[in-house]
Amino acid sequence: MSGPVAGPDGLLRCPWALSTGSTGEYVAYHDSEWGRPVHGDDALYERLCLEAFQSGLSWLTILRRREGFRKAFCDFSIAAVAEFGTADAERLLADEGIIRNRAKIEATLANAKVLADWEPGELDTLIWSHAPEEPGPAPLTVTEVPAITPQSTALAKALKKAGIRFVGPTTAYALMQACGLVNDHLAACALRDPA
Repeated sequence: MSGPVAGPDGLLRCPWALSTGSTGEYVAYHDSEWGRPVHGDDALYERLCLEAFQSGLSWLTILRRREGFRKAFCDFSIAAVAEFGTADAERLLADEGIIRNRAKIEATLANAKVLADWEPGELDTLIWSHAPEEPGPAPLTVTEVPAITPQSTALAKALKKAGIRFVGPTTAYALMQACGLVNDHLAACALRDPA
């Protein structure tokens, strides 16, 4: 099913929000977060990290471990994570509350060290500078939603050039969707233009 789907409350939503087995997690995320503007370096660092951890996994896996991630990574405080060392990396590899992938953990720590040297607001400015100047047409079905765009390719390049690891055009586009740089709620989705 690629068009909007009615939820238990009768509201039409993007079909992924009503995926089997999500027991409401996707609906809550879809309705209150996905596609809503996110600003602030730490908040964007969190989303960047979670999108990287999601690579190769379902977003539901990440949502179910989100509080574990927040606890493990000091609520994604760039300054705090930048202080993590080898012992912290080993602790994280043993933490069952997160995804225990060495490359992703090492990238998360390395990225914090890079971002700790940036000026306040610099990550926010860099990411939001890649938002499309004009919104595209509202997709009618999920098949009309791209996986990458020229803007996500440019954002991934800019982040990599700045020393940020584990981000490619697909991850960058997922970040853009999640943080409201683009609005990929389907045209008939009740949450496309919330009041």
